Amino acid sequence: MIGDSPIVPAMTAGRDLPWSEAGSEWQRRTTQPDVWPRQGGERMISAAIGQLVAQLNEALKRGANVPHEIVRASNLIEQNGNVVPDVENKVVMFLVNVERETLPYKASSGRMGSGMRFADGQPPVHLNLSVMVAANFSGRHYPDALRYLSNAISYFQRNPVFDHSNTPALDARIDRLVLEIENLGVNELGNLWGILGGKYVPSILYKVRMITFDSTDLIGVTPAIGTTESAAGVS
Repeated sequence: MIGDSPIVPAMTAGRDLPWSEAGSEWQRRTTQPDVWPRQGGERMISAAIGQLVAQLNEALKRGANVPHEIVRASNLIEQNGNVVPDVENKVVMFLVNVERETLPYKASSGRMGSGMRFADGQPPVHLNLSVMVAANFSGRHYPDALRYLSNAISYFQRNPVFDHSNTPALDARIDRLVLEIENLGVNELGNLWGILGGKYVPSILYKVRMITFDSTDLIGVTPAIGTTESAAGVS
């Protein structure tokens, strides 16, 4: 807030609004939480991994002709070192790392508004998620681990891109998900599983590219360039 004037975004649905209308739009959206994007991209990573889990789960269920859940988003090991319950004989997907995309992309200006003032915000952030797909089967079910892992690799090989045209349920704030296999050597694999705190199970690591956060965090209000000059009588 600057002075007694609340900072409100002056752009919605790709169109600029006068600040008076922007205030009404802000009020409307804040009273409808499902419409207004959560600040800071909250739950965005959860939405991305959840969508991958849902898609893979349905594919593996169809392939195995079973009604029960096969894929679950979960750790394998709790923070206290205990094995997570309810993930035995499941394909488990979990986040290993998050990094910012370093390839060039067209960034937005980070400026929103029109007329006399602009709201300064942050441009979208494009991230890469490292996501593990692990087949947590043991004993006499070990062959199932190899079968489900093979089927998971095959599915993502056929479907490496998820966007709004082929995945209508994809979160509206996510542009697309692009999956690539990450190659790990034996030493790297051993170090990774050591960090994760568990013993190796048949698994594959994917890089999920281009998760887009449309930031709604505002950092200030900037007067339009012509404002001061006009007030001083400069044409």
